Amino acid sequence: MSEEIYEESQLYKIRHSAAHVMAEAMLERFPEAKIAIGPPIEDGFYYDFELPKTIGEDDIKWVEKRMKKILSQRHEFTRREVSAAEARELFRDQPYKLELIDDLVKDRLDDNGAPIAEPADCLTIYSQNKFTDLCRGPHVHSTKDINPKAVSISLRPPAGAYWRGDEKRQQLTRVYGTAWERPEELRDYRARLEEAIKRDHRALGEKLDLFIIDSMVGKGLPLWLPAGATLRDTLERWLREIQIERGYLPVITPHLGNIELYKTSGHYPYYADSQYRPIDVDGDEFLLRPMNCPHHCRIYTSQPRSYRDLPLRYAEFGTVYRYEQSGELRGLTRVRGFTVDDAHLFVRPDQLLDEFKGVVRLIQHVFGSLGMTDFRARLGTRAPDSDKYVGDNALWEEATVAIVDACDELGLEYHIEAGEAAFYGPKLDFIVRDVLKREWQLGTVQVDYNLPQRFDLGYVDRDNERKRPVMIHRAPFGSLERFIGILIEHFAGAFPPWLAPTQAIIVPIRESHNQYASEIEGLLKERGLRVKADLQDRNMRSKIKQHRRMLIPWLLIVGDRDVANRAVSVRLRTDEDLGAMPLEAFADAAATNIEAQSQEITL
Repeated sequence: MSEEIYEESQLYKIRHSAAHVMAEAMLERFPEAKIAIGPPIEDGFYYDFELPKTIGEDDIKWVEKRMKKILSQRHEFTRREVSAAEARELFRDQPYKLELIDDLVKDRLDDNGAPIAEPADCLTIYSQNKFTDLCRGPHVHSTKDINPKAVSISLRPPAGAYWRGDEKRQQLTRVYGTAWERPEELRDYRARLEEAIKRDHRALGEKLDLFIIDSMVGKGLPLWLPAGATLRDTLERWLREIQIERGYLPVITPHLGNIELYKTSGHYPYYADSQYRPIDVDGDEFLLRPMNCPHHCRIYTSQPRSYRDLPLRYAEFGTVYRYEQSGELRGLTRVRGFTVDDAHLFVRPDQLLDEFKGVVRLIQHVFGSLGMTDFRARLGTRAPDSDKYVGDNALWEEATVAIVDACDELGLEYHIEAGEAAFYGPKLDFIVRDVLKREWQLGTVQVDYNLPQRFDLGYVDRDNERKRPVMIHRAPFGSLERFIGILIEHFAGAFPPWLAPTQAIIVPIRESHNQYASEIEGLLKERGLRVKADLQDRNMRSKIKQHRRMLIPWLLIVGDRDVANRAVSVRLRTDEDLGAMPLEAFADAAATNIEAQSQEITL
């Protein structure tokens, strides 16, 4: 469900109203608490509080019980317009509300720059039972519209949250809740949360030896262990081959650049808050790169270009760096250094439509190969009243029309969301739903007329006139770190064989079978399989148990009969026993499975 549709739904109203009821119950439990904000979010709602003490499990149970009591009664949500002065009086003991009120009415100036008097009845408040909040709504008609059996605040633990996301401001307590229209939806959600805990990529990353976050290296800077590096390398090699087949040219650019590069592109100062401080080098300032596109623009300008040279498609797995607050970091899905499967296409205007469609087809191929077939497309346009965007309105319109035409010709359904554009142009994002029905924004394609202007890119056209190319930015994975984190959870660590870091393990029953196990290892490696022979002096059953726990697709057990028949006894990580098969037959079947990028492990 898109954000716009969600905000118009009954479910949104239920969750918004439940947040107010939770705040009412919290103030009964903690009368000295200060209330901040409490919006609906995906799958629920939260409310931020400044509390006199740490909230405990008993407090959460009490508040949830009190919420259900309030919801079982008929309390109407009433809306009233008030002046700023009246609002300040109502919330005189609530500093966070007073700050919000001031922000809502400040900066009202006339054409001469003089302050405008605060208009009467310029703010709205909502009340229910004994609670009143500064709020624009919407809400349900009354608490009777919310089923108490479909509401819970005990499924997610409270967390810390800085006021207005600023780590220099007061740290508040964020209490989460969820609300649904029917109790069975809450039960389904609880089951999904339990499954999500089992699939958490941070726990699986540790269990499967994929990556670590080391405090001495730094928060948000993952270290890839051999198994994780193999998984990542497999994805990179695969996408590189696909790109080369489609005419992409590999490039490599440095991890930092002169600050003038990013001032020209517009990344600095537009995104200064998410960038690291400049580094002084011999009197020049350098930045850890926040984006790869300015570097690719400079490669384009390194020599004269003709219309015959276009399209040019530069591709790079380029690492970029962003400052993320410590509280926002999460495993691989929110990091401070990440690698983007970036590419920038420089095309003539008459090539734009076909090249854009080609990129969309590439992204669809990537998702389909990984079993991620449940996705939607979002056309992000600029917000009409925002000043964060750069470039001419006419060029923005041309870029938007190009994306719409491409989607229409491909028969691709999409929805439009204002405010989701990049600062230099509109974009088409792909929102993927995983097996737990969670949505992730992954692949993206962006049309850009602005950077070619900023970097004065050009080519000589057929008429011998200098023309301006159009840029297409695209990244099927987006951040590799984030993508792999999502993949780990999507597959619950049980990767299809072609992606599995180790595809097969050979387990000899006794030491006398070690030589044959080593022979199998060599043969399968020659066939391109990632395989190991476990020759450790341990009990066979303990070996099998360990490798099943590591979710390795194929376990090859070898004993006297297998040695005599030049065979292997195949057992799957699911513990399904496929029995004995000739070694060459297994090698052929496994190679075919991997080459086909099958999602199945059965041969």
